[in-house]
Amino acid sequence: MSQPPARVLVVGSGFRFTSGISYYTCRVANALSGRAGTSVLLMRRLIPRFLYPGRRRVGTTVHELRYDPAVTVHDGVDWYWLPSLVRALRFVRRQAPELVVLQWWTAAVLHSYLVLAWYARRRGARVVIEWHEVQDTGEARVPGVQRYARALVGRLIRLADGHVIHSEFDRRLLEQNYPLDGARHVVVPHGPYDHHAAAPAERGDDAFHLLYFGVIRPYKGLEDLVAAFDSLTDEQAAGLRLTIVGETWEGWHAPLQAVAASRHRDRITVVNRYVADAEVAGFFAAADAVVLPYRRSSSSGPLHIAMSAGLPVIVSDVGGLREAADGYAGALHVPPADPAALAAAITRVTALRGERYADVRSWDDVVDGYLSLAGGAERVPA
Repeated sequence: MSQPPARVLVVGSGFRFTSGISYYTCRVANALSGRAGTSVLLMRRLIPRFLYPGRRRVGTTVHELRYDPAVTVHDGVDWYWLPSLVRALRFVRRQAPELVVLQWWTAAVLHSYLVLAWYARRRGARVVIEWHEVQDTGEARVPGVQRYARALVGRLIRLADGHVIHSEFDRRLLEQNYPLDGARHVVVPHGPYDHHAAAPAERGDDAFHLLYFGVIRPYKGLEDLVAAFDSLTDEQAAGLRLTIVGETWEGWHAPLQAVAASRHRDRITVVNRYVADAEVAGFFAAADAVVLPYRRSSSSGPLHIAMSAGLPVIVSDVGGLREAADGYAGALHVPPADPAALAAAITRVTALRGERYADVRSWDDVVDGYLSLAGGAERVPA
């Protein structure tokens, strides 16, 4: 295939089990539709509902993002396959893509991706895997899942013609776990999440508002932020408010227990649920700065929302997050699992009240990465 493809199929997460990958799939497909005929095949029922950490909201509409009318969408494939997989293969045949891009974020889709990749190759398409992380940390702790992934991800990689990776950190991690054997790849930063943009909110106080946003899981480090906030003097805390917005996963209640015991409890607001898009814009519009104290991470949707909003952001210098924020003037990096460093950064960030910064990310960069792999371009240097 010497020319960029005329038809591209993106395979990713649907909105029944809404997550960051649901938004990413929609945003990248919409961006791609301006450059090539684009269709989308969605993974619909990822796992049995009772196993999903956010089971209470499965099937509930929390998003306002929509696919562009130019994008043909099929929703979708269920984990138990029949009859959804048969219909999905018919959809692939009708769309006749020249390039198929598989969004990888969970081993729950591995068995379906193996069939889809094999079928696409059989029909003459190139297959690209876009890696959001090697394996979800929660999945890795489930008995047998890590062994299952290690046994079969290599087969999926062998069906791929190339890979899109969001940081050098992820590339190294991927090759440590699943050698790519010289396969072509591009390293392209995650695109912007500017669909949540809103005008700054009017507030009834003069406090400096800090925002933590995202699901509450062990690796997110929220308890480090609570400890940092608790370590502030009464005088320092009096000028601050901390808002925590996120849904508890994996039974990780330690951060909210720490909030309940905090001596600055009256300065902390907790919204312990997965919030709808209309609310997301409001929380970021009301914030003066965002704090993301991850202990590990490949990438971060909340980081990209913060950068699209132009806000100062305190973010752990861990995993691929420094690369994700590279070039963004509003990023303050701190060591992971270090409440003292977080507290110091909080006192520094208050001097940035009202400052706004340009987001350096672009969906065009991601699309260019796809097309370079599909069009026979030389491998992008690692």
